[in-house]
Amino acid sequence: FSRFLKTSPLSPPHNSSLSELSSAPAGEAVEMEAKIPLSPISHQLYRSSSRFWNTATTLPFCSPVSYPYLIGSSSQLRARHPLISFAVTKVSLLHDLGATGAVLGGAYALVLSFESLTKRNVISQRLSRKLVHILSGLLFVLSWPIFSPSKEARYFAALVPLVNCVRLVVNGLSISPNSTLIKSVTREGRPEELLRGPLFYVLALLVSAVFFWRDSPIGMISLAMMCGGDGIADIMGRKFGSQKIPYNPRKSLAGSISMFIFGFIISIGLLYYYSSLGYLHMNWETTFTKVAIVSMVATLVESLPITDQIDDNVSVPLATIMAAYVSFGY
Repeated sequence: FSRFLKTSPLSPPHNSSLSELSSAPAGEAVEMEAKIPLSPISHQLYRSSSRFWNTATTLPFCSPVSYPYLIGSSSQLRARHPLISFAVTKVSLLHDLGATGAVLGGAYALVLSFESLTKRNVISQRLSRKLVHILSGLLFVLSWPIFSPSKEARYFAALVPLVNCVRLVVNGLSISPNSTLIKSVTREGRPEELLRGPLFYVLALLVSAVFFWRDSPIGMISLAMMCGGDGIADIMGRKFGSQKIPYNPRKSLAGSISMFIFGFIISIGLLYYYSSLGYLHMNWETTFTKVAIVSMVATLVESLPITDQIDDNVSVPLATIMAAYVSFGY
């Protein structure tokens, strides 16, 4: 370090004294160090160097990747940090683009597979539509962990429902009608139906990805109730729904019970899934009670006779989001 001070233009003209200091015994060096006046800049350099070497000698053996600041000159370090940041950003970008393409491809393959089953009369069109309703949203929320840990990853995931949103609008306005799409996701086969329930459905997926993402249980429970709970309620209600709800003859008791049970089970499954991956830290002693309360609120809202005024794909997620926010707070 004394050689550095000799050659540095920032050091004061005490080269001879510094040479004596470097060659003197330890005791005399301490006394000479106290006598040598250093400029404020040189003194700061000396203190920074001491801290650096003390840290370097106490760290265990590490690779350049783990501690890149321990290797290279100061100019190299200044140039290396932006390069490392740029490389990490580029890798995250490519990762998220690949994940977006994979999820889009999976969603398209899911719809095509059920369209094929419908054409072969393996399942009815109504059942096919409900199974797409259940599986597409749940598979979407299950795919979030394949995206990178970057803050922008949620926006790449949101591209999936956004693309489907544009597709529904284009077909719903009959700009470029796709008869296969219209038959697979509408009740009566009319293009304008795409602008109601199906459009609200993909918008709920988009809102959950952007505003809640992987570190909040709110979006997960919301999609669990809308996709799993409401979807299974319709299937079970049509099959076992002979007994209707007194205040809404269009809804059955079997459907509402199924929505509560399956919505609760799917919600707990999603929370456990993300908790096991480290995204959530749940207090399971209270989580079951909170999820049960949220599921009951969503079930009651779905059973109300307001379907003509507001679609279930709007009322159920909104009610779930509000109830989950009150219960969990994040």
